[in-house]
Amino acid sequence: MLAKVHSGAVLGVDGLSVMVEVDLALGLPMFTTVGLPDGSVRESRERVKAAIKNCGYDFPPKRITVNLAPADIKKGGAGFDLPIALGILAAGELFDPTKLLNYAIIGELSLDGAVRPVPGVLPITLNAKEQGLKGILVPDDNKLEAAVVQGIEVIAVTSLHQAVGFLAGKIHCDPVSPEQDDLLFVNAVYDVDFQEVKGQEHVKRAFEIAASGGHNVSLKGPPGSGKTMLARRLPTILPGMSFDEALETTKIYSIAGRVTTDTPLIAIRPFRAPHHTISDAGLIGGGQIPRPGEVSLAHNGVLFLDELPEFKKHVLEVLRQPLEDGDVTIARANMSLVFPSCFVLVVAANPCPCGYYGDKKRECKCTPQQIQRYGSKVSGPLLDRIDLHLEVGAVPFQEMNEERMGESSAAIKKRVDVTREIQTMRYAENAKIHCNGQMGPSEIVKYCKLDPPSMRLLERSVEKLGLSARGYHRILKIARTIADMDCKQDLELSHVAEAVQYRRNG
Repeated sequence: MLAKVHSGAVLGVDGLSVMVEVDLALGLPMFTTVGLPDGSVRESRERVKAAIKNCGYDFPPKRITVNLAPADIKKGGAGFDLPIALGILAAGELFDPTKLLNYAIIGELSLDGAVRPVPGVLPITLNAKEQGLKGILVPDDNKLEAAVVQGIEVIAVTSLHQAVGFLAGKIHCDPVSPEQDDLLFVNAVYDVDFQEVKGQEHVKRAFEIAASGGHNVSLKGPPGSGKTMLARRLPTILPGMSFDEALETTKIYSIAGRVTTDTPLIAIRPFRAPHHTISDAGLIGGGQIPRPGEVSLAHNGVLFLDELPEFKKHVLEVLRQPLEDGDVTIARANMSLVFPSCFVLVVAANPCPCGYYGDKKRECKCTPQQIQRYGSKVSGPLLDRIDLHLEVGAVPFQEMNEERMGESSAAIKKRVDVTREIQTMRYAENAKIHCNGQMGPSEIVKYCKLDPPSMRLLERSVEKLGLSARGYHRILKIARTIADMDCKQDLELSHVAEAVQYRRNG
């Protein structure tokens, strides 16, 4: 007898419909899985056998063939355990196989029949909704993640016995349905604040510009000057995430297996700070079946690279595509996948190996050759893609000892939200652009017109600083953001002058 079970897999950041077809035929007892299964899927037969027997059901002594369609795409993971087990029991006439056609099913089985959580439930649930299915059966630990999707019943099961009882109509299970707004509100809490930062007012101003226009930032200064502290607080002044942004980010974290029961919806801007020993595959993504890397985990948030010159040069060079395009393409022999990677990049570096070159109070012990070699570890083309270049000096004792707290993240964020609203209205007709940092050449020509004094200042600056065409465009983008912060329609001389200051150290 034949039974068909709807299930799913993950391809890139999207769910893929997989039909699990189970056929029971007369012949010598055998269990064969076809449809390009990987090792973890082939091993499912042992888990399925033990789970069925330990739940008190008879395992059919027949020739069992399991096909995972479409058969030309490699399948991985333990999420097919539950649909395979239910398919075998339905084909063995334990319950009506037609009951399976209304639901997608996913879950890993333990040997005693308990259903364990699996990664990628959110994109699979979204795909099940697109296919018009009534609902989806998921492990209990994945229920809140799946229930983020509205318009489809989410049935949480803890065991194979409960899943069989529900499909046979013997057990009633209420669908899980949390409120989207509640998830966004409850989870949108940061544990750091800009008011904790003493001094560094010029850097705070630059970070407000970066948050207002989606600009990348480079910080250079001695150890202990607050570079990391400032970078960690940038997400707190970025605009709040919309539900669509939260859903898009949560999909990536779901695929990576990083969604927890406490935070089924990623409602705060991600902050990723990989160690400088990371590989290019870890940063950009990869693997035999490609998985997202740090640039994708930072999507809609901040990617912070501390001690930039310590990163391997070839690792840093892979950042060029996501910085320009907002996504990253990972090609393999049998597939090419695109992962979203639209983030604000913040990099930090010491001025020299010992960190005290140019410091007025501590002596630098590095030779000119060491300083030159240290600075040359980062390529010019990568630095050219960073908008704001800042010198972060040591904080004076008087400012560190001040009892008065600085301006809070909430106060800064209010101004950022106003500026972003101006940009949202400006680019309302362009779905690919949401802030000034994403402008292309045509938008720069349209929205960054200069008066004669501003044009002369910019011309002198480009010639004196030796800026590239990209650097010229970056200045105009920053000036546009500063003008928006002042609620000005046209760029003025003061806006261009301030923007030029942020490119002097680039």
